[in-house]
Amino acid sequence: MKKDSAKKKIIFDTIAVFFIAVTPFLYKVYDYLPINDPDAVVSFLGITIGSNGFADVSTYVWFLTVKIIPFLLLVIWFFTSRDWWYHILLIPIAMYAFQLFEAIFSEDDYVDSQNIWWLIPVCMVVIPFVYFIRIKLYDRYVHGIDLDAMEVELHSLKQKQLKNQNIEVKRTELPKVDYRSLSEWLNQELSTGRLTELLRRFQSILKI
Repeated sequence: MKKDSAKKKIIFDTIAVFFIAVTPFLYKVYDYLPINDPDAVVSFLGITIGSNGFADVSTYVWFLTVKIIPFLLLVIWFFTSRDWWYHILLIPIAMYAFQLFEAIFSEDDYVDSQNIWWLIPVCMVVIPFVYFIRIKLYDRYVHGIDLDAMEVELHSLKQKQLKNQNIEVKRTELPKVDYRSLSEWLNQELSTGRLTELLRRFQSILKI
């Protein structure tokens, strides 16, 4: 399993490095496409590319490469980054993705106009998440506050408190034992009421 994962990682890294190396050449592809001909089309790997509302196919491909190349570079950066803030890259990735979607599938005469509003839900999720990670790391490595250790300690204290409460409940459920001293027992047994009761019982026995 380790060999397979290492092999896949090497393949992915090789493709990423190759793509990064050829990005300047990919960007210049539009120079080799028809210019000033709105009706011209180009076929590549079974995909037909036209002007799609732009002045010509060269302008359209130039516009796409301006979006696709940064988009793919950001995706590679996102999947290879080891920095704590790498999730924030999702915002520019989403921006380029929305721009590409609008340029390819939208029938409007204007592009890059309304897609900025599509980023608001992404920002509302990503920014608080990254800020939470930043606070957690800052507290741990700058202030020396380990939130995980604190949570474990609080959990342990809570378990001890519950255990002590259970012991107290069991103690309250035990039957109470009435301890009396010898003097208290004599006072009770030799009291006037007690002696009177004993004499009455003795008289009733004599009458029988």
